[in-house]
Amino acid sequence: MNFDFNNPYLSTRLPVFARNVVATSHPLAAQAGLRMLQQGGNAVDAAIATAAVMTLVEPVSNGLGSDAFCILWDGKELHGLNASGPAPKAWTPEYFKAKYGADAATPPMRGIDSVTVPGAVRGWVAMSDRFGKLPFADLMAPAIDIAERGYLVPPVVQGKWAAATPLLQSQPGFAQAFLPWGRAPEIGELFRFTAAARALKAIARTKGEAYYNGEIAEAIARFSQAQGGALTVADMAAYQPEWVKPISRDYRGHTLHEIPPNGQGIAALIALGILEKFDIASLTVDSVQSQHLQIEAMKLAFADVYRYVSEPSSMTVTPAQMLDDAYLASRAKLIDVNKAQDFKAGNPVKGGTIYLTAADESGMMVSFIQSNYMGFGSGCVEPDFGISLQNRGHGFSLKAESPNVVAPGKRPFHTIIPAFLTKDGQPVMSFGVMGGNMQPQGHMQTLVRMLDYGQNPQAACDAPRWRFNAGLEINVEAAMKADTVQGLRDLGHHLDVINDSYQDFGAGQFIWRAGEPSVEGYVAASDPRRDGLAAGY
Repeated sequence: MNFDFNNPYLSTRLPVFARNVVATSHPLAAQAGLRMLQQGGNAVDAAIATAAVMTLVEPVSNGLGSDAFCILWDGKELHGLNASGPAPKAWTPEYFKAKYGADAATPPMRGIDSVTVPGAVRGWVAMSDRFGKLPFADLMAPAIDIAERGYLVPPVVQGKWAAATPLLQSQPGFAQAFLPWGRAPEIGELFRFTAAARALKAIARTKGEAYYNGEIAEAIARFSQAQGGALTVADMAAYQPEWVKPISRDYRGHTLHEIPPNGQGIAALIALGILEKFDIASLTVDSVQSQHLQIEAMKLAFADVYRYVSEPSSMTVTPAQMLDDAYLASRAKLIDVNKAQDFKAGNPVKGGTIYLTAADESGMMVSFIQSNYMGFGSGCVEPDFGISLQNRGHGFSLKAESPNVVAPGKRPFHTIIPAFLTKDGQPVMSFGVMGGNMQPQGHMQTLVRMLDYGQNPQAACDAPRWRFNAGLEINVEAAMKADTVQGLRDLGHHLDVINDSYQDFGAGQFIWRAGEPSVEGYVAASDPRRDGLAAGY
């Protein structure tokens, strides 16, 4: 790809060129990954070490009680890993209605009854066992050191930490773990997490078994029971991540790969399949017409995703049906180039998340995402080991007719999605964009900029974004050109300009491979909307 390296957008960052690269949203985590590469490890080792550090340095977005997903190129083929945990065995619609009322539509947003089995730690172990080179304990060493010695809290993380405090300070364990001064830390203040250091040492010593079959599992179960929750030692012990085959869709001579449902990655594939029916490259990159077509394609994608996507065993349609070319062509015909619309689901039946990516000079590339869902997840923190528990259970429905209705041992609808791009069966880019339903929207917007308009990964990352919410409602970043904003309003979009890119527009990390057939190096980008870094050597 011949990129234009003149960046027309305001940014404090430049693309990074190196043979070995790690990109994520905190510099200490990226450096931990590089440390593993310099010790003789590979990109998988780097990704795991980075992920472990991220649980400490960006606790607003992930923790030791998170879920995770991964797509990786091992040098020959792609592999997908679903490390999202299931509902406790006691969870049924009746369980929640008895506790929260017959009118409850979902499990609660916060608290112990929003917590499913955390999958990330066993995901790290699965990746290490299958593809890693270094001893698993070595991968935990940087995180243990940071947990014990502390780190200086950076600006973006501090802002979200402070914003979440009034909402979560009464949740069990939250203040003890995250408000050691009785308040959120200030920018540049040293934060230590010694309880998490104990957990990381046990995880390192037992290769994760303490977390699922030992002292940490027992502590989580005791904590859950004390708060009136349902998570048990048996639920923890039964959990295993799943290796999966990524789903894919061609676009402009490349192939985008996503994790299959229970995740929302299929939304990006649907949107690009619809957008491919239009000559988007003939339109000016930041024009009203280009942005309008992308917004409408994304709306159509979400209409189907929210109607059909859930745990695969409970879906009434298949991903293949949702991605059928003729079906997507019929959906594309619904777009009016002169008017914003509120689309409904079609019928495809015939008859605070953190993201990191790492790549090494052998050609191995890892696209990895890890999340506690909403900022600080459930808000519940097991005190002995500092396990900040996610709130993925809120993603379930309590409506019997929903494919995503809660059930024992079932995985909820997931928002976190790593992505991977190939061309002619060979790796091109590992990437991801964090932030709830912004993730597939970010995948689509950045890929269009790179593949249709030739913008380099850092420019595509820096460019102003929009975010579809529901109906005709969209948000746009304050950096978007005023005439584009007005033009979208003129087409009927209900549009709010938001001057808070971190909260609303996601944050991406990108590694683009240079060289074929041998690896000559990589071009990496890190999103200025977070405190991150692309680092290499």
